[in-house]
Amino acid sequence: MQRLSPFAGISAKFPWPPRAGKRFTDPSDSGFGPSLGWSGSLELRIAVKKSEIRKAQKLRYKVFFEEGGATPDPKAALTRRDICRFDKVCDHLIVVDHMARNRFGQIKPRVVGAYRLLRQEVAQAHFGFYSAQEFDIGPLLARHPQSRFLELGRSCVLAEYRGKKTIEMLWRGIWTYVKHYRIDAMIGCASIEGTDVSQMTNQLSFLHHFAQAAPEWQTSPLAHCYAEMNRAPKASVDARRALASLPPLIKGYMRVGAKFGNGAVVDRQFGVTDVFVIMPIAEIDTRYIEYFDDNASARARAA
Repeated sequence: MQRLSPFAGISAKFPWPPRAGKRFTDPSDSGFGPSLGWSGSLELRIAVKKSEIRKAQKLRYKVFFEEGGATPDPKAALTRRDICRFDKVCDHLIVVDHMARNRFGQIKPRVVGAYRLLRQEVAQAHFGFYSAQEFDIGPLLARHPQSRFLELGRSCVLAEYRGKKTIEMLWRGIWTYVKHYRIDAMIGCASIEGTDVSQMTNQLSFLHHFAQAAPEWQTSPLAHCYAEMNRAPKASVDARRALASLPPLIKGYMRVGAKFGNGAVVDRQFGVTDVFVIMPIAEIDTRYIEYFDDNASARARAA
């Protein structure tokens, strides 16, 4: 079973959403293209070569399997790459360090961050959405026939690059992508470490009672892998303790305005429990839109 959580490999050190600080600068004003900008020696780009995708797969293997302790299938173990059939139809957002050095001390560009992006029209023309292997998202899509959905997946960053600069670059790239393709909602999964949901009663119940998506954005796991999130009455949930104990990325999404589906999925291969995340673009906190969108920032300053 391949990993279904697209936000895996994100360290607790990630300051997301980012605080105010030095902005990522894009030297290009020619519109959307393979290269989306630079920050020092780091380039943000859409992978256009098979070799770039293979490097992203190697990065994912290192983060998910070597660092994270997940169990690779025989093909992944042999190639030392996290290979997935969806890779052929997705866009791959990558961060490349052009001043990285190999073990001989020679400069050799290296993919140090990656995110996989799957647009709805591409998903429907091929295998569907990747998260549909765990979650019944058909009704969600049917309720929003005029909306464009984007699935985020397979995110990871090399350990020594897990800081504000790299994660900001990835999210600025996602926002550029969202604007270019006029995306209406982002979807994906987020993970809580562990597979014993009885030990997550406070966390899962908190998400169920305090951060559940509205009915029109709601979705649930497939029946065969459904795990109850409503494990305790709302009155008995220690909200402060639950929020403090959630993974940093989940808390970050909540600050932006993301909501969660009804029900979780235990992924034993990766030792995590997945929850479904839905982020309608219209409901994202305007502070973060202004932060990542230079045009929005300029409008806000002029107002």
